[in-house]
Amino acid sequence: MNTAKERLLKIIDEIPEQEVDKILDFAEYLKAKKEKSLSQDLTKASESSIDFWENDIDDEVWNDA
Repeated sequence: MNTAKERLLKIIDEIPEQEVDKILDFAEYLKAKKEKSLSQDLTKASESSIDFWENDIDDEVWNDA
């Protein structure tokens, strides 16, 4: 059974170099898109953590500490 990765590698072996560059560009785009999405998810998670601590009750308690 051929996995998608194996099929892709076979295609890459069979096509001209200038076409491989196009595949590489697309693969790098997909990788960057995934990394950007992960970064955005981490940013959202940290913002929700900050919201937990940002409240008047805790501010008042810490001001008296």
